[in-house]
Amino acid sequence: MGRAEPKSFHLAPEIHGYLVEHGTPPDPVARGLIDATEKLGGLSIMQVAPEQGAFMTQLARLLGATRAIEIGTFTGFSALCLARGLPEHGELLCCDTSEEWTAVGRPFWEQAGVADRIELRIGPALETLRSLPKTRRYDLAFIDADKENYLNYFEELLGHIRPNGVILVDNVLWMGSVIDPDNQSESTVAIRAFNDAVAADARVDCVMLPISDGLTLLRVK
Repeated sequence: MGRAEPKSFHLAPEIHGYLVEHGTPPDPVARGLIDATEKLGGLSIMQVAPEQGAFMTQLARLLGATRAIEIGTFTGFSALCLARGLPEHGELLCCDTSEEWTAVGRPFWEQAGVADRIELRIGPALETLRSLPKTRRYDLAFIDADKENYLNYFEELLGHIRPNGVILVDNVLWMGSVIDPDNQSESTVAIRAFNDAVAADARVDCVMLPISDGLTLLRVK
């Protein structure tokens, strides 16, 4: 199931396949969106892994989330997974800058019966976040966009997440580059700075999980 090569850099392909097969597998709609994304070629690496998507659906249900927000939608697989974890009256606000990539996911949202739960806003996510009413509260957020703005997204989201709500942050291990002193790329430096900041931030409880490319779970106090 999922990609032929695991996105989890620390897992052998055989173990990754076993892991996915022994969780709730992608259904035909999810499988269709995964396949459609893979047709983009190398860009498909930006899609969250199947086991991460299943985790996000489960987490939304366990939190009893009714409102969620996503920063970085790509082709919409993570949005599909989050929306499926919300009740029928739930709301998911998706922020992305690409009409082209997000258009890939729209038919699959419709097929899954969750399109009416999803509001997609095209434009810089920071502008969207800053335009939200201060009283607008969410139960769950997911950050998976440009790494250089991770700290900015985190700061903007904090004021919109209810106490005991959760912020999920993707790619925090960056395929192991976070511990490579020779890697000083802008994105790697930004992720390191984000990881250091949230681990020491008294406003949240922080746990970094070895799911896919590293997933940080932040509980807002």
